Amino acid sequence: MAARNVTAAGGVSPARGGRRPGGRPPVRHDSRRPGSTPRPAAPSRGTGRTTAPGAVDRAPTAAPARRARPTDVFADRLLSVLSGQRPVHSMLRHTVGRAYDELALLAERGPLRTRGTRPVVRDIGYYVPRPGAIEAFARIGAGDQLRAMAFRLECGPDHRWRCTAVELGGPRTNAG
Repeated sequence: MAARNVTAAGGVSPARGGRRPGGRPPVRHDSRRPGSTPRPAAPSRGTGRTTAPGAVDRAPTAAPARRARPTDVFADRLLSVLSGQRPVHSMLRHTVGRAYDELALLAERGPLRTRGTRPVVRDIGYYVPRPGAIEAFARIGAGDQLRAMAFRLECGPDHRWRCTAVELGGPRTNAG
Protein backbone atom coordinates (compact mmCIF):
# COMPACT_ATOMS: atom_id res chain seq x y z
CA MET A 1 0.00 0.00 0.00
CA ALA A 2 1.41 3.42 -0.96
CA ALA A 3 2.02 6.00 1.74
CA ARG A 4 0.15 9.30 1.43
CA ASN A 5 1.68 12.65 2.28
CA VAL A 6 -0.95 14.33 4.48
CA THR A 7 -0.59 18.04 5.32
CA ALA A 8 -1.30 19.65 8.67
CA ALA A 9 -4.62 20.96 7.32
CA GLY A 10 -5.76 17.41 6.63
CA GLY A 11 -5.45 17.52 2.83
CA VAL A 12 -3.13 15.54 0.61
CA SER A 13 0.00 17.38 -0.47
CA PRO A 14 -0.19 18.78 -4.02
CA ALA A 15 3.43 17.72 -4.51
CA ARG A 16 2.27 14.10 -4.57
CA GLY A 17 -0.59 14.68 -7.06
CA GLY A 18 -3.34 15.15 -4.49
CA ARG A 19 -5.67 18.05 -3.90
CA ARG A 20 -4.76 21.31 -2.28
CA PRO A 21 -5.63 21.85 1.39
CA GLY A 22 -8.76 23.84 0.42
CA GLY A 23 -10.22 20.74 -1.20
CA ARG A 24 -10.56 22.27 -4.69
CA PRO A 25 -8.48 21.47 -7.75
CA PRO A 26 -6.22 24.18 -9.15
CA VAL A 27 -7.99 26.90 -11.18
CA ARG A 28 -7.13 27.44 -14.80
CA HIS A 29 -6.29 31.01 -15.84
CA ASP A 30 -5.34 30.58 -19.50
CA SER A 31 -7.91 32.59 -21.49
CA ARG A 32 -6.93 30.92 -24.76
CA ARG A 33 -8.33 27.54 -23.76
CA PRO A 34 -12.02 26.56 -23.62
CA GLY A 35 -13.62 26.54 -20.22
CA SER A 36 -11.09 28.96 -18.83
CA THR A 37 -11.62 31.94 -16.60
CA PRO A 38 -10.02 35.06 -18.05
CA ARG A 39 -7.88 37.12 -15.74
CA PRO A 40 -9.20 40.56 -14.87
CA ALA A 41 -7.70 43.36 -16.94
CA ALA A 42 -5.17 45.62 -15.29
CA PRO A 43 -6.64 48.98 -14.27
CA SER A 44 -5.97 51.69 -16.83
CA ARG A 45 -4.27 54.92 -15.88
CA GLY A 46 -6.52 57.03 -18.08
CA THR A 47 -9.07 59.42 -16.63
CA GLY A 48 -11.70 58.94 -19.32
CA ARG A 49 -14.91 57.28 -18.18
CA THR A 50 -16.86 55.15 -20.63
CA THR A 51 -20.00 54.66 -18.53
CA ALA A 52 -21.93 56.88 -16.17
CA PRO A 53 -21.25 56.44 -12.46
CA GLY A 54 -23.45 53.72 -11.00
CA ALA A 55 -24.48 52.47 -14.45
CA VAL A 56 -24.63 48.75 -14.96
CA ASP A 57 -22.59 47.45 -17.87
CA ARG A 58 -24.95 45.28 -19.91
CA ALA A 59 -23.37 43.00 -22.44
CA PRO A 60 -25.59 42.12 -25.38
CA THR A 61 -27.15 38.75 -24.70
CA ALA A 62 -27.88 36.20 -27.36
CA ALA A 63 -31.53 35.50 -27.93
CA PRO A 64 -32.57 32.13 -26.52
CA ALA A 65 -32.51 29.43 -29.17
CA ARG A 66 -36.01 28.82 -30.47
CA ARG A 67 -36.99 25.19 -30.34
CA ALA A 68 -37.83 23.75 -33.74
CA ARG A 69 -41.47 22.85 -34.30
CA PRO A 70 -42.22 19.15 -34.70
CA THR A 71 -43.60 19.81 -38.19
CA ASP A 72 -40.27 21.30 -39.29
CA VAL A 73 -38.25 18.47 -37.74
CA PHE A 74 -40.36 15.71 -39.29
CA ALA A 75 -40.53 17.37 -42.71
CA ASP A 76 -36.72 17.40 -42.77
CA ARG A 77 -36.48 13.80 -41.51
CA LEU A 78 -38.99 12.49 -44.03
CA LEU A 79 -37.35 14.42 -46.87
CA SER A 80 -33.96 12.95 -45.94
CA VAL A 81 -35.37 9.42 -46.15
CA LEU A 82 -37.40 9.94 -49.33
CA SER A 83 -34.47 11.58 -51.12
CA GLY A 84 -32.08 8.77 -50.18
CA GLN A 85 -29.90 10.85 -47.85
CA ARG A 86 -30.80 8.72 -44.82
CA PRO A 87 -31.87 5.08 -44.53
CA VAL A 88 -35.51 4.22 -43.83
CA HIS A 89 -34.66 2.52 -40.53
CA SER A 90 -33.53 5.90 -39.15
CA MET A 91 -37.27 6.63 -38.77
CA LEU A 92 -38.10 3.47 -36.79
CA ARG A 93 -38.41 5.17 -33.42
CA HIS A 94 -40.10 8.22 -34.95
CA THR A 95 -43.01 6.37 -36.56
CA VAL A 96 -46.01 4.44 -35.25
CA GLY A 97 -48.26 1.84 -36.85
CA ARG A 98 -48.47 1.70 -40.64
CA ALA A 99 -46.49 4.91 -41.15
CA TYR A 100 -43.18 3.03 -41.23
CA ASP A 101 -44.52 0.58 -43.84
CA GLU A 102 -45.85 3.46 -45.94
CA LEU A 103 -42.52 5.24 -45.67
CA ALA A 104 -40.59 2.09 -46.63
CA LEU A 105 -42.75 1.62 -49.75
CA LEU A 106 -42.31 5.24 -50.75
CA ALA A 107 -38.56 5.22 -50.12
CA GLU A 108 -38.12 2.07 -52.25
CA ARG A 109 -39.17 4.03 -55.30
CA GLY A 110 -36.92 6.97 -54.37
CA PRO A 111 -39.50 9.57 -55.37
CA LEU A 112 -37.46 12.58 -54.29
CA ARG A 113 -34.05 11.42 -55.49
CA THR A 114 -32.65 13.88 -57.98
CA ARG A 115 -29.55 13.90 -60.12
CA GLY A 116 -29.06 17.64 -59.93
CA THR A 117 -30.39 19.94 -57.27
CA ARG A 118 -30.85 18.53 -53.78
CA PRO A 119 -34.51 18.70 -52.68
CA VAL A 120 -35.40 21.17 -49.91
CA VAL A 121 -38.48 21.95 -47.84
CA ARG A 122 -39.84 25.21 -49.24
CA ASP A 123 -42.95 25.64 -47.13
CA ILE A 124 -44.80 23.88 -44.32
CA GLY A 125 -48.41 24.22 -43.28
CA TYR A 126 -50.35 22.41 -40.60
CA TYR A 127 -53.74 21.91 -38.99
CA VAL A 128 -54.38 20.84 -35.39
CA PRO A 129 -57.52 18.63 -35.42
CA ARG A 130 -57.26 17.98 -31.67
CA PRO A 131 -54.67 18.55 -28.94
CA GLY A 132 -51.77 16.17 -29.41
CA ALA A 133 -52.30 15.69 -33.16
CA ILE A 134 -51.00 17.65 -36.15
CA GLU A 135 -51.80 17.13 -39.81
CA ALA A 136 -49.09 18.79 -41.89
CA PHE A 137 -48.07 19.31 -45.48
CA ALA A 138 -44.76 20.34 -46.96
CA ARG A 139 -43.88 21.74 -50.35
CA ILE A 140 -40.68 20.09 -51.55
CA GLY A 141 -38.65 21.85 -54.20
CA ALA A 142 -35.81 20.52 -56.32
CA GLY A 143 -34.76 23.02 -58.94
CA ASP A 144 -37.93 24.14 -60.72
CA GLN A 145 -39.84 20.98 -59.75
CA LEU A 146 -42.33 21.16 -56.85
CA ARG A 147 -43.79 18.15 -54.99
CA ALA A 148 -46.20 17.81 -52.07
CA MET A 149 -45.80 15.67 -48.97
CA ALA A 150 -48.44 15.19 -46.26
CA PHE A 151 -47.95 13.60 -42.86
CA ARG A 152 -49.70 13.23 -39.52
CA LEU A 153 -47.98 13.57 -36.16
CA GLU A 154 -49.30 12.45 -32.80
CA CYS A 155 -47.87 13.17 -29.38
CA GLY A 156 -47.50 10.00 -27.33
CA PRO A 157 -47.87 9.50 -23.57
CA ASP A 158 -44.12 10.11 -23.26
CA HIS A 159 -44.59 13.60 -24.81
CA ARG A 160 -42.66 12.66 -27.97
CA TRP A 161 -44.01 13.34 -31.43
CA ARG A 162 -44.28 10.39 -33.82
CA CYS A 163 -45.37 10.15 -37.44
CA THR A 164 -48.54 8.07 -37.89
CA ALA A 165 -49.11 8.57 -41.64
CA VAL A 166 -47.18 9.83 -44.65
CA GLU A 167 -48.22 10.47 -48.26
CA LEU A 168 -46.38 11.91 -51.20
CA GLY A 169 -48.05 13.81 -54.05
CA GLY A 170 -50.73 11.36 -55.17
CA PRO A 171 -53.24 8.76 -54.07
CA ARG A 172 -52.49 6.75 -50.97
CA THR A 173 -50.78 3.40 -51.50
CA ASN A 174 -51.91 0.42 -49.44
CA ALA A 175 -49.09 -0.88 -47.24
CA GLY A 176 -49.57 -4.52 -46.36
